[in-house]
Amino acid sequence: MSERVDPGFIKEMKHYGTSDWNACFHCGNCTAICPFTENESLFPRKGIRQMQMGLKDSLASNVDPWLCYYCGECSDTCPRNANPGEIMMSLRRYLTTIYDWTGLAKRFYQSKKWEFGVMILLALLIMILFIFFHGPMTRELTSEGGVQLNTFAPWKKIEIGDWIMAGLLSFFLISNILNMYLKIIVKDRQLKVPFRFYIIEFWSLIVNFFTQKKFSKCEKDRTYWITHLLVMTGYTIMFILIVVFLGWFQTDAIHPWWHGQRLLGYYATFGLLVGIFYFLAGRFKQNTQKNKYSHFTDWSFLILLLLTTLSGILVHIFRVTGLPMLTYYTYVIHLMILFPMLMIEVPFSKWSHLAYRPFAIYFYNLKKRAMNRQLQPVLQ
Repeated sequence: MSERVDPGFIKEMKHYGTSDWNACFHCGNCTAICPFTENESLFPRKGIRQMQMGLKDSLASNVDPWLCYYCGECSDTCPRNANPGEIMMSLRRYLTTIYDWTGLAKRFYQSKKWEFGVMILLALLIMILFIFFHGPMTRELTSEGGVQLNTFAPWKKIEIGDWIMAGLLSFFLISNILNMYLKIIVKDRQLKVPFRFYIIEFWSLIVNFFTQKKFSKCEKDRTYWITHLLVMTGYTIMFILIVVFLGWFQTDAIHPWWHGQRLLGYYATFGLLVGIFYFLAGRFKQNTQKNKYSHFTDWSFLILLLLTTLSGILVHIFRVTGLPMLTYYTYVIHLMILFPMLMIEVPFSKWSHLAYRPFAIYFYNLKKRAMNRQLQPVLQ
């Protein structure tokens, strides 16, 4: 059955980027110069053509946008200034909304009111919970003197909230990845993937998630890969500390600076700050192709991450210097920023790319193996 063409799709795609996509006339320059192009994957031309023709179903099953790491060489050398690198970025935003079965990702990407409105509601929820449970206790702790963070916010209670949050994040993200799997692998009736291929290629999923090593193929700017790796590892370490090891991480005892608790926190903070300021500087300077165009969600993500990191630093400083009221109020503000950021960014926006990209590579490798397997009898 032929696929229905949606002529209005190009207008819908304007919500996800700012390039003049009609300028592309498929000369093939971007495919020829891209260091990631393979015989089985002639991107970015395939995705651009699908977008221009409004082939939504074909685009939903296409992993090519995730195989692009936005080196920028294709946009630098495009004879029509069509900016294929930014088109791939816009397609990744669009695909994030396609995988999301709730429809929230689409709302967040297309409407500032939705994104900021939900952020404010989630922040107010945290504030109300603290006022309800800890308002009277704060006054008592202040009269006693000294920082008693685990009395103000007992880690066991906070941990329950962490696990509820982690459960929700896992549910939304995993269900979206399953939806991604259905669109890329299951709906391809012409290709059957043997179970053993899932086992063989699983290692590539792990490696690409933890190392992001394909970024290193962008020889034009390897600093981007290192910075991206710092942000990813810093975020992952901090997330594990607050969700899995909160009882060890959030203590009233002031450990020496070389203690493992503080060293892990310092590394995570360093990685996040380096990445945040690197990406913010790039977006302000606009000195590379990947930074010339910014969706409003790019800015909101970086600002939320910066505020989360800075408020966490202030909590630490106020705690170790023995300033109780500043510690307590900053702790609440920190959670009021952290909770909305995680609930929006991880399953529905920018952070979800950390999961979608390695899974896209995983699914791509599965399909390539299955295709080569089917071609072997023909070639023989």
